[in-house]
Amino acid sequence: MPRDRRSNQPNHAPAQPAFDLILFGGTGDLAMRKLLPALLRRFSDGQLSPEGRIIGVARSSLDNAAYLTRVEAACRLHLGATFAETDWTGFVKLLSYRRVDATESSGYLELAAMLGQRAGVARVFFLSTAPALFAAICRELAAAGVLTADARIVLEKPLGEDSASAQRINDTVGAVVGEQQIYRIDHYLGKETVQNLLALRFGNALFEPLWRRGQIQHVQITVGEQLGVEGRGEFYEGTGALRDMVQNHLLQLLCILAMEPPASSAADALRDEKLKVLRALRPIGDAEALLKTVRGQYRAGVIGATQVRGYLDEDGVAADSRTETFVAIKAEIDTWRWAGVPFYLRTGKRLQQHVAEIVVTFHEVPHSIFEGPFSHQTPNRLVIRLQPDEYITLRILAKSPGEAMRLRPVDLALDLVESFKGRPLEAYERLLGDAIQGNLTLFMRRDEVEAAWRWIDPIRAAWASDDGGPRPYPAGSWGPATANALIARDGFAWHDEL
Repeated sequence: MPRDRRSNQPNHAPAQPAFDLILFGGTGDLAMRKLLPALLRRFSDGQLSPEGRIIGVARSSLDNAAYLTRVEAACRLHLGATFAETDWTGFVKLLSYRRVDATESSGYLELAAMLGQRAGVARVFFLSTAPALFAAICRELAAAGVLTADARIVLEKPLGEDSASAQRINDTVGAVVGEQQIYRIDHYLGKETVQNLLALRFGNALFEPLWRRGQIQHVQITVGEQLGVEGRGEFYEGTGALRDMVQNHLLQLLCILAMEPPASSAADALRDEKLKVLRALRPIGDAEALLKTVRGQYRAGVIGATQVRGYLDEDGVAADSRTETFVAIKAEIDTWRWAGVPFYLRTGKRLQQHVAEIVVTFHEVPHSIFEGPFSHQTPNRLVIRLQPDEYITLRILAKSPGEAMRLRPVDLALDLVESFKGRPLEAYERLLGDAIQGNLTLFMRRDEVEAAWRWIDPIRAAWASDDGGPRPYPAGSWGPATANALIARDGFAWHDEL
């Protein structure tokens, strides 16, 4: 059995089939920072077929040599010490570049000639472009005759800006390929800790009796960034935190936490259960949105020891912008399992810490036989950290050493990297491999995406009609004070405040 050369553990992933991966937006930030380094890692681990081809596609007037030089520099930068000359020497043989203007037919005909007629080869079109180009690219691919029965179209987020635009994109793509050929990507679903969340829930009998109302008091999902808009002010102005993070990442995490056990691990079995959660989310709109949601916008402040400017001073941002850079929401799921259990979602830029975590707080014991400060005040808490480090901890009460029966909180911890020793797959490594392999499990289905937008749209509409606008918060904080008030009204506090 092949082994990961960076680990003493066997590599259980099957070798990939021959493939053609056509990367639209092949000179863009995502391609250079994430996608191409991820593909090099998979090649290093022996998980890309030597008969594979990776074709970068963009409008830039580059020749092949210039493109390969740019990719090499990006891989060296982002892989750091793990970059290996011998791996690059083999990987570069798979790479090539083709100039294609997304809106001009001639480039697609040249691409079709380049692809040729390789029988039985998986053909993956990864659209790492602005969503406004998805429709044009798909129409031109169909007209050029390159969408074979083995073709797959991978759509990078954001998929639209509301329900109507998402439906238009889905209609256009669905007109040229079947639903089983469309891979809507959310890279959070490829994270190792999210996979372990599925294992934790559905591989252990211990948690299932506890995973419900009456046992769980409340759930928090936080995705915090220390970064600002990083030169992407114009893009962010048309997006905002609600559409950029909540509609996809946070709602997908909520679905995995809250879904019923699927009948199997098959793609549609999991996606059916996630869809049920999205449909059971209690709608938030009109005046209720002002009570159950908080939006904020960062001002100048200090991140670490660095003074940073406010959102309104960022390049490409309007001086009177009402775009939110922070969102907190109290979500409720109207099912028997979760009735009465609040889910608090929180995300923002320029926050105090770069962190993504899920905190599941259980009810306290109904009657404590112990005395002391921790007998009632510290409920059991399960913390699932997704980034920057990946671990799972369960906080319990245990006896403190000594003669007296004094209880203190302690953590039962699972450090995923330390426990398994091997290098975990990065999210895009896993998802790119799944797309080539034809595994839809970790990709979103059309009805999931549209159900998520249907829940988000009324919140956006309520904000649009509110004269108040986003609440300011200083960079380096945990967001506006109203976010603390949102959760405090129910008698709880955010995990970072405990």
